[in-house]
Amino acid sequence: MRTHPPELTCNACSDKPDRIVVLGIGNLLWADEGFGVRCIEALQKRYVFADHVELIDGGTQGLYLIQFVQAADALLIFDAIDYGLAPGELKLVRDEEVPRFMGAKKMSLHQTGFQEVLSLAQLTGGYPKQVLLIGCQPEELEDYGGSLRPIVKAAMQEALTLGLTELTHWGAQPQTREVQLSNREAVTMDELALAAYEAQRPGPEAACREGDDRFFPAQVG
Repeated sequence: MRTHPPELTCNACSDKPDRIVVLGIGNLLWADEGFGVRCIEALQKRYVFADHVELIDGGTQGLYLIQFVQAADALLIFDAIDYGLAPGELKLVRDEEVPRFMGAKKMSLHQTGFQEVLSLAQLTGGYPKQVLLIGCQPEELEDYGGSLRPIVKAAMQEALTLGLTELTHWGAQPQTREVQLSNREAVTMDELALAAYEAQRPGPEAACREGDDRFFPAQVG
């Protein structure tokens, strides 16, 4: 897998950012759309960071993420981006160029929304001083319920290595986690939403009374 270098040379000053946000966006339910979220999940499970570092599973929240962007001095984004490259290739983009690439061909279910988030942050003067997008070219997005394709899953380790290098430069102080998180502690937003839905779903008798035959069809005969 080739890694495409950043479009711009980093002009960051030597001062370390006061607040670092690491954001993974995407949708676990649509194959390679889950790349960014899986990267965040892996970082959370494997590493601990300094107190001023926040890892966010952004899912497909779109404009709801504006508060995290505006509050960040440095923002690292993991995402599946259609760059028009070979599947699994990584491309790094920095700073003011990032919004343009977040909307590239708009294949992703969420990219347009997050492009608007970044543009709004620029307009309001809340754009982070340093931004790095680590994007991976997807192979398949139109597979509901599908997992990451092998070539995209294989690209995750390189993406994480690149991210950790940048985070170290920013002063995030990544350290290997000594005590492993439980699956529940490391659960992602989409999985939490599914668990909440299952917990609130009515039982068979209640569902039939309420006309919810999508899950519990009425008995015949």
